[in-house]
Amino acid sequence: MSILKKLALAAGVSALLSSAAYADLSGKVIGFSQIGSESGWRAAETSVTKSEAEKLGIDLKFADAQQKQENQIKAIRGFIAQGVAAILVAPVVSTGWEEVLTEAKEANIPVILLDRGIDAPQDLYLTSVASDQVKEGHVAGDWLVKTVADKDCKVVELQGTVGSSPAINRKKGFEDALAGHANLSIIRSQTGDFTRAKGKEVMEGFLKAEDGGKGICAVYAHNDDMAVGAIQAIKDAGLKPGSDILVVSIDGVPDIFQAFVAGEANATVELTPNMAGPAFAALDAYLSAGTVPEKFIITESKLYTPADDAQGEYDRRKGLGY
Repeated sequence: MSILKKLALAAGVSALLSSAAYADLSGKVIGFSQIGSESGWRAAETSVTKSEAEKLGIDLKFADAQQKQENQIKAIRGFIAQGVAAILVAPVVSTGWEEVLTEAKEANIPVILLDRGIDAPQDLYLTSVASDQVKEGHVAGDWLVKTVADKDCKVVELQGTVGSSPAINRKKGFEDALAGHANLSIIRSQTGDFTRAKGKEVMEGFLKAEDGGKGICAVYAHNDDMAVGAIQAIKDAGLKPGSDILVVSIDGVPDIFQAFVAGEANATVELTPNMAGPAFAALDAYLSAGTVPEKFIITESKLYTPADDAQGEYDRRKGLGY
């Protein structure tokens, strides 16, 4: 089974990924401004986008912003100067986009946002393909509420990149889920910048600040890479992740399923890396027939726990570019 077919099955978007062929995209030059490669999920998104573009005969111009908005803006202006047919952007932060996207609009180049939103007028982009990030946080929080029941539970939170829409929204959703449950409280919250190394470093600080971690019931990480870093920090502190400290996170990358198998993590909310399939389908309909897509194309937010064939999920995902 191909990478894209596996992703289509996982995301429930196989109809959008049909080879019945986006003729209007074949031979088109499309720019893709990617945030960087701060996580396994991000690497998978890049891999899948490139694979889908190749499958459809698209000449994809890829630009890695290395987590810097100024690099993304420079890349977008470069795409505009090249006269590309469309631009895909995974925005590193949510603000500061109006000027450059206005330039794209004036050049009649449609822009599609991938996996993150922005604070800008909606007429500056064609559509946004993303998960419901508030829902992701809410699903994670609901799982924790149900798991701890009436037990007192002090939670530490590893936030994503400051100012990014996933960090803002996943925090809000989680807090909304915990609201009204006085036995659960977030006692410490700090950015781990979506990276494994920073997640480990911040978790080490949390453990030291909380009597070696004895007072921590659970860690909520805005992505799995930070969770994997936190798991290592918990083990280094002489505690058992998954039992002494519950671990819940978001993304569904292969390594979190390995952690499930090892008994070192408890729950993740899947974020499919296949944003390109729905994006290219919407773009083809727009370019070929003038069909304006829905402004927001929402992917599924599915909860996984160790009971959900963790080894099988790892095996199915490990070849997808993570």
